[in-house]
Amino acid sequence: MTSLHPPTPDELTALRRRYRHERERRVRPDGPGQYLGAEAEFGFYAADPYVAEVAGREPLRDTVDVAVVGGGFGGILAGARLRRQGVERVRLVDKGGDFGGTWYWNRYPGVHCDIESHVYLPMLDETGYVPEWKYAPGEEIRRHAVRIARAHDLYADALFSTTVTALTWEESSGTWIVATDRGDAFRARYVVTGTGTMTEPKLPGIPGVQEFEGHTFHTSRWDYAYTGGTPRGGLTGLADKRVGVVGTGATGVQVIPVLAEDAGHVYVFQRTPSTVDVRGNRRTTVRDVGADHDGWARERRENFLRIVSGEECGEDLVADGWTASAGLLEKLLPSFSRPDGDRGAFEAAYEIADAVKMNAMRDRVAREVADPETAERLKPWYRYACKRPTFSDLYYPAFNRDNVTLVDTADTHGIERVTGSGVVVGGTEYALDCLIFATGFSVGVSGIHSGKLPVRGRGGALLLDTWARDGVRTLHGFTSNGFPNLIRMGSLHNASSVNFTHILDEQAVHAAALVAAAEAAGALVEPSREAEDAWIALLAEGAPDHEWFHAECTPGYYNREGRGRPNGPTAYPHGAVAFHALLRRWREQSMDEALAPV
Repeated sequence: MTSLHPPTPDELTALRRRYRHERERRVRPDGPGQYLGAEAEFGFYAADPYVAEVAGREPLRDTVDVAVVGGGFGGILAGARLRRQGVERVRLVDKGGDFGGTWYWNRYPGVHCDIESHVYLPMLDETGYVPEWKYAPGEEIRRHAVRIARAHDLYADALFSTTVTALTWEESSGTWIVATDRGDAFRARYVVTGTGTMTEPKLPGIPGVQEFEGHTFHTSRWDYAYTGGTPRGGLTGLADKRVGVVGTGATGVQVIPVLAEDAGHVYVFQRTPSTVDVRGNRRTTVRDVGADHDGWARERRENFLRIVSGEECGEDLVADGWTASAGLLEKLLPSFSRPDGDRGAFEAAYEIADAVKMNAMRDRVAREVADPETAERLKPWYRYACKRPTFSDLYYPAFNRDNVTLVDTADTHGIERVTGSGVVVGGTEYALDCLIFATGFSVGVSGIHSGKLPVRGRGGALLLDTWARDGVRTLHGFTSNGFPNLIRMGSLHNASSVNFTHILDEQAVHAAALVAAAEAAGALVEPSREAEDAWIALLAEGAPDHEWFHAECTPGYYNREGRGRPNGPTAYPHGAVAFHALLRRWREQSMDEALAPV
């Protein structure tokens, strides 16, 4: 069967059988418990390598208008949109040494965004910036985050190298007390949380990992003092080193080709291969992206959002791997516009289209990897939406080099153990000088959701305890009864998309509008229980049935490492485009649902 032809019924049956077999090779009984957080004895993995010494300062006891927790794009955009509403004192707090969030931490060699830069980078229209590349390198993205922050004077009250440790509502003053790990206890009339889910590195809980006597670090805290070089390469410190890489997701796909160029030998420890589609990165001009008129970036990102959200659209302005495979994102996104009609017929057609795409991905491996055995181990055997796709033109050719060895760990469900001198897989020890964890972040786990950042509202009620008792209750995912003037950003109870900065900017606009409405009305931002009930009912009414799909997927963070992703009213079910339109109508007609008297 070739990628050009739809599979026959017998071929489809054989494909399902192969997918089940490959899934079972990789499922572990400990599920998500196989990973460790970078804390306690592993805290050095999360240390900030970009700040030589944190400057001392006195703890703050002042009052600001709005405290924004998080200095990534979510927090920056909230701050910028608040500034544009005329809010004077906006204080952003972040554990990093500067703005950028994920892009502050991720500076590993080869780092790029997998979304086109002209739709990924927010506020291009407002800042007058046109990216140089179709897919921006990490440093360009980080600098754009700083550009937005400077343009909106967000450095004035910012606190860096600082972690918010508690948020407590004080009824008598009508303010939040914001406590930090540096002794601060300042007040804020409003709090916006944009803590994100891509800053906390996770590590595989491999037996003996602490025994390794070589050098080790996580890709989000790259140690250039050891490797030499820059994100562009030139890792001269690895010229005579045996380097092991754990993880072949988006980070591994980008960093492994650079390591292959510079290291003495690279061992790639792979549990599950990623889908790696064509990247085709190139320099772009103003004319290429239509950046010759006002509002060009807004038009382009709305066009991209419509296509990847399953909405009807005419011209495809971005025309890349995401938009070409947009129809297959229906199971990937909890928020996607889904067709009405015969669901059985839709699923049958969807599975065939999925098989055609995945066959093409496997054909690409066979074409680009010279050794048949290595190529076979690199082929992804699962449905397209089981894992976030990756893109590279350098990854597969790296395995044609003599100094790169692929070590498949599927049959042992991962690395067996780490010794003082290397890594053991299948009874074979691979001697290493350096072990690099490209295992990503604890996706979906922010400080609020994990309990690391306790939030106490009216009467000292803990937000997580309230949700544990009553279920998650919000209005539009932003606000909750009993927690006045607290506005949360993220993907819970609202919409999401593969281009999350667009989602965050829409959320920032909404957060700023809530603050402005409360100020104008002399009220608190706090929805009624009835408004929450209505929103939860709307989410439940259209929640898609995807539990069966993810239960059959290869293990990964989308399905809780093989344990499935239960159905439920977790996200707006009709797509991000529709959700943004709903918010705009609501702001015009029903804003009082989110306000309560002082």
